Amino acid sequence: MNPTAFLTELDRAVRQLVATVQTELEPLAPAQLNQQPAPNAWSALECLEHLNRYSRYYNPRFAQALARPDTSTNGDVRYSWAGRKFLDMMAPTNTRKVKTFNYMNPGGSQLGREVVAEFCAHQQQLLALLAQARRADLNRKAVPVEFLRLLKMRLGETFELQVLHEQRHVQQALRAVGGAPASVAAASVPDGAAA
Repeated sequence: MNPTAFLTELDRAVRQLVATVQTELEPLAPAQLNQQPAPNAWSALECLEHLNRYSRYYNPRFAQALARPDTSTNGDVRYSWAGRKFLDMMAPTNTRKVKTFNYMNPGGSQLGREVVAEFCAHQQQLLALLAQARRADLNRKAVPVEFLRLLKMRLGETFELQVLHEQRHVQQALRAVGGAPASVAAASVPDGAAA
């Protein structure tokens, strides 16, 4: 996919996530946002806190990658083998559960509205980073993977992975409070990119 269309789709998906969280989750009472739909299942706020923990790691790494000058031209967005595997695993359409690392697991927490505000702030940062990325080589291996920092992923595939991960858990948060609207389920990032 060409980089401009790719980044436009990611931007649209992030804006949809923010709109969904602001209209569907933000108005709810803290008790409802903290309610677990089943034993050992995350509440809506736990889902968002999980995403905040990832954003605290990845947003600065994106900024660092974008701060380095590019020496190559920006061709169509390409994927590594590992990148495709991670994207397939995180796709919101993939119903298989993925175990998270303990330090990224907010399970059992009593959280407040500040989690929603932090999530929205991280998304605004991500939108600014996506805008910056329009002048970057999205195929450069520049972003260390959070759980295996020796492994670097391409900038474009890591942006996409972050957005897919967020879509997956925002859908989970919506289910935790009583159902995911079709607009979130239908919102996807680059057609066929994660297939």
